[in-house]
Amino acid sequence: MSGFSRVNGHLTVDGLSLNDLADEFGTPLYVYSAAAITDAYHHFRDAVSGADSHIHFALKANSNLAVLKLLANLGAGADIVSGGEMERALAAGIAPENIIFSGVGKTDAELLAAMSIGIGQINAESPAEVDAIIRLATSHHHQCRVALRVNPNVDAKTHAKIATGKSDTKFGISMDECPGLYRRMAESGVITPAGLAVHIGSQIMTLEPFENAWHNLVDLAEDLRQSGLDVPGLDLGGGLGVDYATGQPAEVAAFGALVTRLFGNRKFSLGFEPGRWITAEAGALLTQVIYTKDAPSKQFVIVDGAMNDLIRPTLYEAYHRIEPVADHGAMAKKADIVGPVCETGDYLGLDRDMPELSTGDLLAVMSAGAYGAVMRSSYNTRPPAAEVLVIDGEAHLVSPRQSVADLLALDTIPAVLR
Repeated sequence: MSGFSRVNGHLTVDGLSLNDLADEFGTPLYVYSAAAITDAYHHFRDAVSGADSHIHFALKANSNLAVLKLLANLGAGADIVSGGEMERALAAGIAPENIIFSGVGKTDAELLAAMSIGIGQINAESPAEVDAIIRLATSHHHQCRVALRVNPNVDAKTHAKIATGKSDTKFGISMDECPGLYRRMAESGVITPAGLAVHIGSQIMTLEPFENAWHNLVDLAEDLRQSGLDVPGLDLGGGLGVDYATGQPAEVAAFGALVTRLFGNRKFSLGFEPGRWITAEAGALLTQVIYTKDAPSKQFVIVDGAMNDLIRPTLYEAYHRIEPVADHGAMAKKADIVGPVCETGDYLGLDRDMPELSTGDLLAVMSAGAYGAVMRSSYNTRPPAAEVLVIDGEAHLVSPRQSVADLLALDTIPAVLR
């Protein structure tokens, strides 16, 4: 599905030279392939088409407005976790009824904003949140659709920082609490129960955790129905992962077959929130070599991309393939690919096979289309990487690089200090 390939030894994206893009837009630079995003979306949509399915792209993976507009044009809704993401989804043309609002800490202001636009569904994650929704909806004369996010106490067997389905995490409501809370919603007079939701984590590469969680979810849903409550939908979440070492996403056809087997003959509307699976392989971070430096035990390749541009290696010990944009021939030595930020943890890759590299050479950090640019910062007063989206062989600057002056303008010195 990736839009990246080598032509005459040089990396390209949808036919465009990455060298040319770096010359035109500078580095560090995120580059996305619209064709790869489109292809991934179609593959996912087709895989889950054996049931009554609706896809809501998880904005936390990549919230660039151009990427969101592309996905909206393909038919995707939005899965959001903040009021800011709600504004992004609306700005990208996603209709309010196609937005699902998840997250454990929605404020009163965010909940009211969601109710006022007629949001499609709020996934409530605690009894206190249900209380807040009832209070706000009653006092402001709103009617809203709410699903309960269930914590099924299932181990997703993923990184501890992105596992959300165990009972010792902050996410969701215990299975035991759900029946009484669901009935309270149904009897509130201001909530239309939308069903149940589950999301057990991210970067899941096997089907067993999904099957375990979904069995628990559907058993609870059937119990609620037997008690006379309406459970129209099941939001099955996201989490399908990508093998960063090979660039291959988890097998979506098998995922879809599991969905069909478990839900194809059941009368539930199903929701899905893929994020990483749609965009990770469609993006790369371009970075330029500043210096190379030999140390007693290794070589350092110091580049202009840093942890403020791509924090996943530092935050999650995540692995990204790193490839020279130009073909430099045989690999010559092991090297750490590091940035200029004043932290030992500022690296993009450790102990990598690299050819002889020199100042000005370009490297591409692959599988960077999800949880890359969206987590940028200006740490060390470094202007974050810009973003480019390639559509039909033409590059579009979709997030310009800020200048240092732009960053300084965000601060104000009080008059008393002048």
